[in-house]
Amino acid sequence: MTLCSMTGYGRSRRDEALFVQQWEIRSVNGRFLDLKWKLPLCARAFESGFEKLVRSKARRGRVDICLLVQPKAGALPGGRFDALAASAMLAELEAFAGSRGEEFRPDYTVLLSLPQLWLGEGGQDDEDMRRLLEQGLSEALEDWNCARRNEAQSLAGDIESRIMMMGNWLHRIETRAPSIKEERFVLVRERLADTLAALGTGLDDSRFLQEMVIMADKLDVSEEITRLHAHLERLAELLQAGTDAGRKLDFTLQECFREINTCGNKIQDVDVSRLVVDFKNELEKCREQVQNLE
Repeated sequence: MTLCSMTGYGRSRRDEALFVQQWEIRSVNGRFLDLKWKLPLCARAFESGFEKLVRSKARRGRVDICLLVQPKAGALPGGRFDALAASAMLAELEAFAGSRGEEFRPDYTVLLSLPQLWLGEGGQDDEDMRRLLEQGLSEALEDWNCARRNEAQSLAGDIESRIMMMGNWLHRIETRAPSIKEERFVLVRERLADTLAALGTGLDDSRFLQEMVIMADKLDVSEEITRLHAHLERLAELLQAGTDAGRKLDFTLQECFREINTCGNKIQDVDVSRLVVDFKNELEKCREQVQNLE
């Protein structure tokens, strides 16, 4: 499955021999696949089959699916007209009009557009209707997935450009880190020498070397940088792979946050701190984009 956004819209319209069907599909972000159906009574018996079809095309998101069925006069899909329900409906409307002191003149042609008044006979007619409706749903799903793939490609392009930018910043941090360590050593040595000179005593080189070893370990970010390089490569791979990328991308971005935050805490340098802030900002933008991916 190619990379898909969870946000999309699709529709289809088919003119059948007995009726006109129109499907509309709208979806937004969601942690799990949550299907919301709006079906006419004549199609509710087929909902389980429709759901299997949708689940074969989607994995996550809230999906609202609406079907409109417009019967054709003289060739109605359901066979028998529910005269009792229609009579009750008209009686209620007549009583309502009477309560308002108005004359009620029913338009019987409107009843043709109410699928709930046309009862299925079962058998082959229902099977034919199910097959035709599933074809219409399949076309709407393809239109919906096309829109989702197009949006996902736009999102992926934006994320890839940000990954490249972060890779450049990481290279600058990696280049700058060793010189920061050396500068810190010199600064500490000078401060200690000045302090000890004021006290009238000299600097113990062996003791100073021990402290430098401890400081070197605290300032070392080589492991964090190595992991960050690996995480950025992983992000690019997931965008190319596409399948179930959303959750994996989100988790990998969290790992990036942790590593770059450690780098910022270890390297107390103005230039590096600015790069770390920019890096975090880009990671946050990537996370916002990833929330839209399936």
